[in-house]
Amino acid sequence: MRTRIISAVLLCAALGGVVACQPTEAEKPAGGSTASSAKAESSPDAAEASEEAAVPNFVGMGLQSAQDKAQELGFYSLASHDALGRGRAQALDRNWKVCSQNVGAGTKASTDTKLDFGTVKLEEECPATDEAPPSADGGSMPDFTGKSVKAARMALDSGTSVRVSDASGDDRMVLVESNWQVCTQEPAAGAALNGQPVMLTAVKFEESCP
Repeated sequence: MRTRIISAVLLCAALGGVVACQPTEAEKPAGGSTASSAKAESSPDAAEASEEAAVPNFVGMGLQSAQDKAQELGFYSLASHDALGRGRAQALDRNWKVCSQNVGAGTKASTDTKLDFGTVKLEEECPATDEAPPSADGGSMPDFTGKSVKAARMALDSGTSVRVSDASGDDRMVLVESNWQVCTQEPAAGAALNGQPVMLTAVKFEESCP
């Protein structure tokens, strides 16, 4: 047997690598499987069905803690939104708390289910129900009064020209639009939107409109 193996090695060397030398039947591992085929046989089924888990009550938890708990249970498709409808992003999850959840507590759900949390900042009160952002899908001007400038802008077509000015008369720049509330608007609520510019005046949320 040793003579046969040495002869095979010398033959491969003589061919200079032009032809790839395959292991002989004697060199293959017991059972006739190579390493690659053994790995394929041990691979998990990609189509394996997702598991189910009971959805906890996340309301009242900090957003980061709620996300960590969800992931412990196998829920990895997670989202969150501003429950006050101001369109604020939850940049620092630890600064937000959960007010609502799209899947009720105690519900048995697939771990593929997307969990969406309605949130407010820690110092804010949760609304009785999540405030829906305004929408101009019907082709008419929504009532933006009291809504955030960011939510108003998001409701309009991306090509709409929007001008925002300080309603207080102090000529301040409206930089973080989610922190400003609309006082007046032009066109008026209910007017048909035909691509005309939109004019808004606004003050900060802790201020009152003049």
